[in-house]
Amino acid sequence: MLRDITLGQYYQTESVIHRLDPRVKLVGTILYIISLFLSGGVCGYLAAALFLAVVIKLSRVPFRYMVKGMKAIAFILLLTVVFNLFLTPGEPLWQFWKLTITEEGLKISVLMAVRLTFLIIGSSLMTLTTTPNNLTDGMEKLMGPLKKIRVPVHEISMMMSIALRFIPILMEETDKIMKAQIARGADFESGNLVKKAKAMVPLLVPLFISAFRRANDLAMAMEARCYQGGGGRTKMKPLQYNKRDILAYGVLAIYIAALLFVRNIRILP
Repeated sequence: MLRDITLGQYYQTESVIHRLDPRVKLVGTILYIISLFLSGGVCGYLAAALFLAVVIKLSRVPFRYMVKGMKAIAFILLLTVVFNLFLTPGEPLWQFWKLTITEEGLKISVLMAVRLTFLIIGSSLMTLTTTPNNLTDGMEKLMGPLKKIRVPVHEISMMMSIALRFIPILMEETDKIMKAQIARGADFESGNLVKKAKAMVPLLVPLFISAFRRANDLAMAMEARCYQGGGGRTKMKPLQYNKRDILAYGVLAIYIAALLFVRNIRILP
């Protein structure tokens, strides 16, 4: 399951989405996440699904590669659906003991599951089509105006990029440690919740040690290369907008306008 986490990984291929400026992809991801919360009904989610499907097709990243990243959040997704299903007041549809499923709860749980699915896939699409270096440059450029109020933009961008880059590395390290512990007789599956939590201790201790060691090695490597933050640094390949980036912004504007237009259209009562 750990190998199924796609957030933070980069999928190497040639596509229109890969060639876009990272600022366009960052802005597009933020606007897409906001649009999921603006979607007022079925038509809004259909528009979001159509837009996401077109972007995935243009990115040339296999759809099954994105979907497998959902396995890692299946429990959180199921928990969210169950809470909304049983704890939302409204018109009862089915009742057993103290558990009641309402019509409003059913609608909200389905829409919430769709929203979370689109959010994870949309966020993963940005990291799958953008290298960590480009992601750092894009975030730094977008947050550039904050430098006027002494916000350490470069350092924040660097930390966010390193955090995303370390996600797949730590997941791979966790998988190796887990397999080593299983080979020594560890059991992570059987027992109740308390026993499973105790069984995770032999996994977490070496994982934290490995993470701190990697962080220390990275810090030493940056110091050895005389890294002193973003002050006075230049770019070998500075970011510049071109025609396809302007066109992409136009497509985003059309998508948001279309979503605002169809969000009030009701298919279901």
